[in-house]
Amino acid sequence: MPLKKRPAPAMSDVGAPHDVKAIRAQIRGFLNQQIDGKKIGGSRFGVYVFYDYDGEPIYVGQTYEFLRSRIGRHLTNQRTDAVAMNVLDPFEVAEIEVWPLWDLEAMEERSARKILQSAEFTVFQKVLRSSSFKAVLNEKDVAKTSTIKLPKSYRARIIPNDLYELRKHPDVRIARRASTIASLARVISEREVSAGLRRTLVTQARRLERLASQRLAGIHANIPQKPAEEED
Repeated sequence: MPLKKRPAPAMSDVGAPHDVKAIRAQIRGFLNQQIDGKKIGGSRFGVYVFYDYDGEPIYVGQTYEFLRSRIGRHLTNQRTDAVAMNVLDPFEVAEIEVWPLWDLEAMEERSARKILQSAEFTVFQKVLRSSSFKAVLNEKDVAKTSTIKLPKSYRARIIPNDLYELRKHPDVRIARRASTIASLARVISEREVSAGLRRTLVTQARRLERLASQRLAGIHANIPQKPAEEED
């Protein structure tokens, strides 16, 4: 039997700061786009990728509970898993790409989820190839399956123009990333965790090292060099 649709909960803006409200409005605008009469975020089945301010893929996920609700939980830190909440700072996400799988909604559940798993694995391999680190921040391995032909994807920046340059500033990003690493390291020190979570810590550390190194190099490049004093 085809799967029954359930209403997708919306992100609540009650009590949120102005910048958070603006970003959530941008996300809603993207997910409410209609393709052939269907809203992108209204697709129950789909795969999504988060990208940082360098266009680097940082997280791959899938959903069978609506793209809107799944992405909303990620980006408002409403994950039920305390470990997962320390893996990815929503502040790092500048762009989202989604693959809505509308055709799966008419299929039997087991078959639909099998295709969804293959779609996630296909996207995962795709972003690993495009990543300069050949790694993302997923703490769990994506199950290996055969790859499939993906439907059209849709990608958008979720940070409004008036906030983009501020959030993109390397010093702001370095501070946030260092804080994320500290939180993740603390979780690892306090409990028994998977090798995947330790791999995520290494990936975050590599990302921080590159960002900090680029920042230092940029500062050095802009400092006027004093001419060497002539010898007597």
